[in-house]
Amino acid sequence: MENNKVNWSWLWKMAWRDTRKNRSRLLLFISSIVLGIAAIVAINSFGDNLTREINNQAKELLGADLSIEARDDTSSIQISMPILDSAKVAVFASMASFSSNDGARLTQIRAIRGAYPFYGPLAVQPLEAREEFFTGQKALVDRTLMMQYDAKIGDSVNVGALSFEIVGILDGIPGQSGIVASVAPAVIIPWDYLEGTKLVRRGSRVEYTSYYQLADGTDPDKWVEENADALRDKVLRADTVEERKESTNRAFGNLNKFLGLVAFVALLLGCVGVASSVFIYIREKITTVAILRCLGVSGLQAFLIYVIQIGLMGFIGSIIGALMGIGVQQLLPLVLKDFLPIAVDTSLSYPSIFFGIGTGLIVSILFALPPLIQIRNASPLLTIRAESSATSVEKDWLNWVVYALIIGFIFLFAYNQIGAWREAFFFTLALLVAIGIIALISKLVMWLVRRFFPVSWGFVWRQSLANLYRPHNQTLVLLATIGLGTALVSTVFYVQDLLVSEVALSSKDERPNLLLFDIQNNQVESIKQLMEESELEVLQSDPVVNMRLLQIKDVTRQMAREDSTIRMRDGIFTREYRVSYRAALSDTESIVKGEWISFANPGEAIPISIEEGFANSMKVDVGDSLVFDVQGVPMLCQVASFRKVDWNRVSSNFLVTFPAGVLENAPQFHIITTRVPSPMVSAKFQQAVVRNFPTVSIVDLGQILATVEEVLSKIAFVIRFMALFSILTGLVVLMGSVTLSKFQRLKESVLLRTLGSSQKQILIITLFEYFILGSLASLTGILLAFASTAILAKYSFDAVFQPASLPVVITYLLITSLTMFIGYWNSRGVIGRPPLEILRAEV
Repeated sequence: MENNKVNWSWLWKMAWRDTRKNRSRLLLFISSIVLGIAAIVAINSFGDNLTREINNQAKELLGADLSIEARDDTSSIQISMPILDSAKVAVFASMASFSSNDGARLTQIRAIRGAYPFYGPLAVQPLEAREEFFTGQKALVDRTLMMQYDAKIGDSVNVGALSFEIVGILDGIPGQSGIVASVAPAVIIPWDYLEGTKLVRRGSRVEYTSYYQLADGTDPDKWVEENADALRDKVLRADTVEERKESTNRAFGNLNKFLGLVAFVALLLGCVGVASSVFIYIREKITTVAILRCLGVSGLQAFLIYVIQIGLMGFIGSIIGALMGIGVQQLLPLVLKDFLPIAVDTSLSYPSIFFGIGTGLIVSILFALPPLIQIRNASPLLTIRAESSATSVEKDWLNWVVYALIIGFIFLFAYNQIGAWREAFFFTLALLVAIGIIALISKLVMWLVRRFFPVSWGFVWRQSLANLYRPHNQTLVLLATIGLGTALVSTVFYVQDLLVSEVALSSKDERPNLLLFDIQNNQVESIKQLMEESELEVLQSDPVVNMRLLQIKDVTRQMAREDSTIRMRDGIFTREYRVSYRAALSDTESIVKGEWISFANPGEAIPISIEEGFANSMKVDVGDSLVFDVQGVPMLCQVASFRKVDWNRVSSNFLVTFPAGVLENAPQFHIITTRVPSPMVSAKFQQAVVRNFPTVSIVDLGQILATVEEVLSKIAFVIRFMALFSILTGLVVLMGSVTLSKFQRLKESVLLRTLGSSQKQILIITLFEYFILGSLASLTGILLAFASTAILAKYSFDAVFQPASLPVVITYLLITSLTMFIGYWNSRGVIGRPPLEILRAEV
């Protein structure tokens, strides 16, 4: 009679004794989760360290206790707190050129007045340059800009109408990451020379920020809260140390959560390997379980023996993974350095380590439960019917409970990483859909091979194909692990290629690839003359007028703020609109609703055209009225049409367009687009423009494309680094699956040898089987990557995805070759076994 009392001491002893001949195999299958645990520990430890450093260095990120940002130099607010020191910074985009080689580039100009930053040093080399550049017409220049134009300290940099001596090299600005610096390299000049550059005029887009160092014990957050209405009225934005801390933590917390989900995917792939490996292991243990049942051990006790065994191995594997994660953590600050505004240390985070170990223990048991549950129903009769064990174990309804627990765990883990129920739900759903698609593909492949089995093929090829659906086949597990890993890496590559190609596409044919802006009325004809001398055609010339929005239909800004039922963002009223006027549509625009009106009728509301997406955000329709403020003059307008605008092309596109005959006399500047045939012509023309018109700025599509490629390559490198854990996990699962099924393959190999097969034939059978598995896994991953990239292209980037053939071929060959190599390497001990092994194996 079965003894249902649980003797835990005896169960632990039995679990340990049973591992004597299986410890290496158990450690091998549990190694599937090691890389996933390593990734999770590394990411969470890095996140904890980053959060701590952000909290510790929040003052250095802001550089002050309080900052107030305004859009003009006259806006201000009374600070009713004790101020120890103050500084002011003006930031705007303009061309900078170097006297050493006439190189020119659009840069971020920063004019500083005062000892900003108050906290933390300004990263500049040499250190004395921080004080020296205030002593005259001198500048600090970003290192990437210096390297790009081969400039050195002592050279001159031209900003607008003035030339500055370079006295220092900038390695960073408070709160700015390396990747931002590569997109917008900075040139810092003294405030006293800002007016002399002649770059700040009416209509110029300049951000003015005042920084304050306050006395100890002052609470700037309380002051900001008390003066919130006054700040909004004056269109001022205040920032404090606490707000900067929260916003920075929020931004990098999202990055950390994303990387954590990528690591979690790698862990789940390993869990699929655990489930598959335990399934093979338990099938081999059915006879042992049946013997225990004959000796009076209950089904529950037999089940607990192997749960303890798997849990123990899972615990050991989790510790190994945590130790690996500590090592990987040392690399993450180097991998992510271009994205970080501060230096991050690599000290141990014990909560992350314990979390990783706990997660590994849970998933190793949870994903092993479906095959382990079968033990409860193992019959003692299997001792005399061992060969039918594969079909003797009935399915258990508890499997569905376990599957529900697995899905629940995935959802809760995703929620823990993301912090939002909705996003966690869609992540879980997307993961289940991807796994479901792979499962369907694997089942379909196995069905097709059975249904249309090529009986006319040779023995070797038929045997390889039969291995796809034989007992203990690896079709599903390899498609799931290697396929998902391939899909993740391929999607990153395709999205990167898509974004770069979209930018490159705009430079093809006869489209503009050079844009000149901030051109004053008295400079337009001279610029056109210079273009004619350079044999360049004016493709588009548009005036730009700055204005603000006073009223939407009958709603003013004040009404929208006071009435909570009016759902209008305050930014719609406070932003500065740059609009144009023209009599005809450009080739990047098309009317989607209403009617385009070329000229306004005197005495009537001005008919305007609005970009369709912006019109939807404003909640206006054709026929609605708007009132704009043009340099203090209110203008009543009526929405005449909605336009669809191709924003992907280099062109002077606008959210709001006026008809001709209204704004001609308003203060304005001009934008001109042209096409340059080569980088050499572009450089020569830009040098001429900067030399003759230093206040004119230029956007070069070639530089944009280079910058986009640089930024995307850095982002892609980070994601690929994390996706590498998924690929490596898939390969580890492959190695473990092959090794754990080694005994089954040994019997098959020896039987084939006994029936007359040669060693060469068995080798070909093995290689061809793994060629098919590798091909299916890589092609499945590529197809999933195609689908996900096409969805992102349509709904996120508004582009058409057209995959290049070469990356597809390279991905296929690489993944398939790796699968074949690992499959062969782990099977090489089986292939050469002599026929007598069958007798020894049975013994």
